[in-house]
Amino acid sequence: MTPLKITDLTKRYEKLVAVDHVTFSIAPGEIFGLLGPNGAGKTTIISSIVTLQSPSSGTIEVFGNDVRKNPRAAKFAMGFVPQELIHHGFFTVEEILKFHATNFGAKVSKDYRDYLLERLHLYHHRHKLVSQLSGGMKRRLLIVKALLHHPKLLLLDEPTAGVDIELRHTLWDFIRELKQEKISVLLTTHYLEEAEALCDRIGILNHGRLLSIDTTPTLLKNHSRKEVTLTLLSPVSISSPYLTRHEEHRLTFHVPNDMPLKMLLNETGLSFENIDDIHTKQGTLEEVMMTVLNGRK
Repeated sequence: MTPLKITDLTKRYEKLVAVDHVTFSIAPGEIFGLLGPNGAGKTTIISSIVTLQSPSSGTIEVFGNDVRKNPRAAKFAMGFVPQELIHHGFFTVEEILKFHATNFGAKVSKDYRDYLLERLHLYHHRHKLVSQLSGGMKRRLLIVKALLHHPKLLLLDEPTAGVDIELRHTLWDFIRELKQEKISVLLTTHYLEEAEALCDRIGILNHGRLLSIDTTPTLLKNHSRKEVTLTLLSPVSISSPYLTRHEEHRLTFHVPNDMPLKMLLNETGLSFENIDDIHTKQGTLEEVMMTVLNGRK
């Protein structure tokens, strides 16, 4: 059964259309990235999925349960990690988790709770007040809370915002482990390297519209260019549509990501005998975003 299926979702606020007829689905064990600038509609979509907002039209199904017609079943099937940190300052980590489990009527064993705390390096902080935790610890605690009731769909809204590089990579590894356990993930992030490292597919939003959706490699292939810099032994005079910079002994080209070097040399008439050094740089998701958002091919 499809973990998440969104069909023709629209959300209007008077004259503002925050989400404009968005349709996509997430497969079992898939990490799906929802990307876009501020105000693109990402948080509105997630808020609609978790029933914090009601869409103007369209449907959202979580494992076949319509979130408006059967919200309880839908909520039991998913976990949600919001952008905002928790502020239950008068409770300990363990107390918060016990209380949260009762919201789902879930019988969470101490072993499973401790297992999650251990995996996210919070076990030795379980008796601390939440107010005593660092920002990174609070963010990890949100993830533990979201997984307590064994959901098979996890919504992560900017999960690594404001954390240091080491913790960010720790969370990346943990998200990859969830994929191995067939847990589906919907991820929003402003860190494009994070989306590129984690996501199987990516949807790019702007002004509420889903502009492009595809696998990460396909987006990189179709909407970015590979940079090839050749250092020459002797200067040459050439003309090429791929040539973006021409210095006396150095040529820089931007070519399709899948173009072999031999094809570029054939196209330009250059020979290996005159090349002293070759440097290539693959296209990035940042380039993809700029291309898609600006409507370029």
